[in-house]
Amino acid sequence: MDDMNSHPQDPARNGVAHLTRRGALIGGGALVIGFNLLAPARAQAARGAAAGPPDYHAVDTWIAIHANNTATIYTGKCELGQGNQTGLLQVAAEELEMSMAQVSTIRLDTNITPDQQATSSSSSIHRGAPALRAAAAQARQELLARAGARLGVQAFSLEVRDGIVSVRGENGFRKVTYGELLGDKPFNLQYEGTAPVKSPDRYRLVGQRPPRVDMPEKAAGKYTHMQHLRIPGMLHGRVVLPRGQRGFGVGAKPLSVDESSIAHIMGAKVIRKGDFVGVVAEREWDAVKAARDLAVVWKKGPSLGTNETVFERLRKDKSVDTQIASKGDAAGMMQKAAFVRGAAYRCPYQSHAPFAPNCALADPTGDQLTIKSSTQDVYSSRKQVADILGIPETKIRLQYFEGSGTFGRSCYEDATQAAAIMATATGKPVRVQYMRWDELGWDNYGPAHLAEVRAGVDELGNIIAYEYDGWQHGWTITSTVSDSALAKPGAERAGGSGSITVNPISTGSMYKIANRRVTSHAAPMANYLRGAALRSPLDLSFAFASEQTMDELAAALKMDPLEFRRRNIGDERWLGVLEAAAKAANWQPKVMGSQLSNSEIVAGRGIALGTHHVSYGAAVAEIEVNRKTGVIVARRLYGAMDCGLAVNPALVENQMIGQMTQSTSRVLKEEVTFDDNGVTSLDWNSYPVLRFAEHPEIIPVVVQRLEEPSTGAGEEVMGATAAAIANAFFDATGARMRQFPMTPERVLKTLEGQRT
Repeated sequence: MDDMNSHPQDPARNGVAHLTRRGALIGGGALVIGFNLLAPARAQAARGAAAGPPDYHAVDTWIAIHANNTATIYTGKCELGQGNQTGLLQVAAEELEMSMAQVSTIRLDTNITPDQQATSSSSSIHRGAPALRAAAAQARQELLARAGARLGVQAFSLEVRDGIVSVRGENGFRKVTYGELLGDKPFNLQYEGTAPVKSPDRYRLVGQRPPRVDMPEKAAGKYTHMQHLRIPGMLHGRVVLPRGQRGFGVGAKPLSVDESSIAHIMGAKVIRKGDFVGVVAEREWDAVKAARDLAVVWKKGPSLGTNETVFERLRKDKSVDTQIASKGDAAGMMQKAAFVRGAAYRCPYQSHAPFAPNCALADPTGDQLTIKSSTQDVYSSRKQVADILGIPETKIRLQYFEGSGTFGRSCYEDATQAAAIMATATGKPVRVQYMRWDELGWDNYGPAHLAEVRAGVDELGNIIAYEYDGWQHGWTITSTVSDSALAKPGAERAGGSGSITVNPISTGSMYKIANRRVTSHAAPMANYLRGAALRSPLDLSFAFASEQTMDELAAALKMDPLEFRRRNIGDERWLGVLEAAAKAANWQPKVMGSQLSNSEIVAGRGIALGTHHVSYGAAVAEIEVNRKTGVIVARRLYGAMDCGLAVNPALVENQMIGQMTQSTSRVLKEEVTFDDNGVTSLDWNSYPVLRFAEHPEIIPVVVQRLEEPSTGAGEEVMGATAAAIANAFFDATGARMRQFPMTPERVLKTLEGQRT
């Protein structure tokens, strides 16, 4: 997911409206996650009537204490399926000295919840928890002060457990509950983050494994996902697009639209705004048919080339070149190396490919528009809709509903904006869901990447020189619907060719290298495919290239790749995850590719490092390769992650399993294909993903560091997994794969090249 501006550790935030508001939980159909529904429901009448965001500095923005001695915790990070609501509740309950059964939270809502920006970049705990922790610490401090006054003692003499404050007296304990002290009244406190927070040695909840609060309803099939949502009187909408996007900047521009072509579909209506074309109907199947049958002549764009020729184009196109890392004399020292290894690596466009296509519902009532969607940033999404419709943001209320997985900037904003346009045009609620071919064909893809890597070692196995050149194009900051509705070319993310660069962390930074150069070559996105953040953006590409180079150096030295990395790692935390993954896998030293077999099915093991932002990841892969069919099967994966303080290790383990499964799918199967006319991978056959039966056994290991700040845990072992699989392929076959996905066709071609 892409980098977003984050709030500092202090919860203060610039540019946030300071509104006085209070309390509650269920607003506009929002679903409480957790327990204690009655108190929040009563409190809702006092909160939600005015547009947010609420005052970021106010304790009441984050916490409400109810008369029944429960608390509602408000956060600005949405539940995407990663379990962050459970982790954030743990953080708040820990500081409040309450139990998990006493705290609950709600979905994000621009009339209720704080603005903590996008739920992205593995930021829920890393960036979302500090403000919540500070607010909870101040709330506890205030509650203890009130309890001391009520009980007639100094606050330092009090004990608190499960929201019950007590003090020992001559006649035993005297007690008062949080609910009795404050129940359903405001704190009326502004905080500055100065209240003392608990030290890790006093934690009772943080670091433990309470079950996820959203799982009971999900397991029972009662959880309301966005795709399930219906309201009375709504229309069904579909966006009308060509089958498969053209080059960025061309967009979807209709030259003519024949509305009479859907006259045979009763009640179907065409909706136009600028270049945007959509249809609505009372019945969903009628909307699907209308989108299919509407006769539109689309403007054609210049040639896209193909998914195989895109790398040549990236290499030769004019680019913005940025020196990401530069120390010593890498080129000069390369001449003095005992062994030099390097190659070019080609990494594809890949799709977000959510399990169900994105969906949104917009409901106009009077001069207000309420939107329910799966956006990862309710406040940013609200602003985008306001800009398209030309109305004030305060006229729009946006509520988050979990979808079916997104993994970055998929088409959730497109669905949101399309629903808003159609509802405004018709004056009725409109539910818009993308079709599979639109979701895959008009996604904001993870960009293609070309890497050229070289590294050199001395006779003792020390890396003395490293060079990485990476070519990719920029990212978009707008949606196709926005570009079409405003009838203007799409915009790239500001900051020079889309502000996307090679990640310096994933390109050799974990090793002690005195002479290292990393250069990013970023091309403008014009007439490439739309690019945006896809889970662990480009880190699979970086690790696939860089960590295979490390393995090649180890092989040249006839050294075990684990021992080679041990010798060259310059940070104890990198060494910690490397050792943890190797120990879990019971790694046995050997020179990779030294025990080859002529059997039809051959096995191999590989090891690698990698990350996304500031956490540490390592992986070991055990695979089998069918030399006759070219099929690779990942049998077993071992992953280790150090994300500092793991608030809930079970959540991190679940995230690791998801990451390593998805990384396996992406390195073995996933690739967006296109030709001169547009994207051609429009279904699960042309864009295959890993199936349930192909799921590897995964053993996750959390390297817990209670004294360190929490850092990202949602993307940080993906690159290592991809590289470990690639290194395992060499161990099994003695051949190197320089391009992923490592499809059967490419495997057979590689093995044939090895024989010739």
